[in-house]
Amino acid sequence: MTRPVKAAVFGTGSWGTAFGMVLADAGCDVTLWGRRPELADAVNSTRTNPDYLPGVDLPENLRATADVAEAADGADFTVLAVPSQTLRGNLAAWAPVLAPDTVLVSLMKGVELGSAMRMSEVIQDVTKAGEERVAIVTGPNLAREIAARQPAAAVVACRDEVVAQRLQVACHTPYFRPYTNTDVVGCELGGAVKNVIGLAVGIADGMGLGDNTKGSLITRGLAETTRLGLAMGADPLTFSGLAGLGDLVATCSSPLSRNHTFGTNLGRGMTLEETIAATNQTAEGVKSCESVLDLARRHGVDMPITETVVEIVHEGKPPVVAVKELMSRSAKPERR
Repeated sequence: MTRPVKAAVFGTGSWGTAFGMVLADAGCDVTLWGRRPELADAVNSTRTNPDYLPGVDLPENLRATADVAEAADGADFTVLAVPSQTLRGNLAAWAPVLAPDTVLVSLMKGVELGSAMRMSEVIQDVTKAGEERVAIVTGPNLAREIAARQPAAAVVACRDEVVAQRLQVACHTPYFRPYTNTDVVGCELGGAVKNVIGLAVGIADGMGLGDNTKGSLITRGLAETTRLGLAMGADPLTFSGLAGLGDLVATCSSPLSRNHTFGTNLGRGMTLEETIAATNQTAEGVKSCESVLDLARRHGVDMPITETVVEIVHEGKPPVVAVKELMSRSAKPERR
């Protein structure tokens, strides 16, 4: 008799917990790791995550711990679900106890500040794991909807198709349908840049602008993402799929999106500090907009929406001024 697949999820936030629930519903034995023992105890005693997913019943084959070694022990899949800018430091601390053949799975959608590395590159850099042991999960996956077991699709990407298929089986449930892809670069860029475009659309919403504006930002934002992806060797078809357009639409249209909500508050006139204070979870695009722009400049790619978001979020440019400047750019063909 074969043993159940074992998964460790590092991070007890809303998406880490929701994906742990998916893995458990798919038949895996799941251990959530969190830094706070009191939250781990609450998960185990109440079968809920009261801080991030209150009211959501968690499966019996999911438990939590604050002990890193206990969570990592024997895991077939080690899922990383922490804010992208904290990954390197956290993973360096965890690496000594990770199972030697575990598949490292990133749920994070960001680009590291300074290095401009994608999350899979950070994982490889820290752990020295080969690319065949690093996978990502991405797509239109708002945590609260997944936790409610509403139908959703996703992409599991790994350079090794067989590993991607293993992960696909491990997280396939009646409500969560994963598709495989070997274009890790394109899938990660789709997830990272959509957070930036989500901020832009949120800002437009906060300013009271209409659907024409939002539709234009989404479409031209996808064009920016595709340009960067092509410069980095991604498959352009990836951006018309779940990791590209699918995730972009969900992020830009849902009040559940942290980045959209953050942008809306900025568009309404709140300062960056006020908006951060009003936000209880990480909006990845706030920091990643700078690293995405850095990445674009390294590859000689023009990303005007991303540049505008950086100016608003980090340089204090008033949204009205930034939008006027964006709209006054020189005219050009659409396919450029």
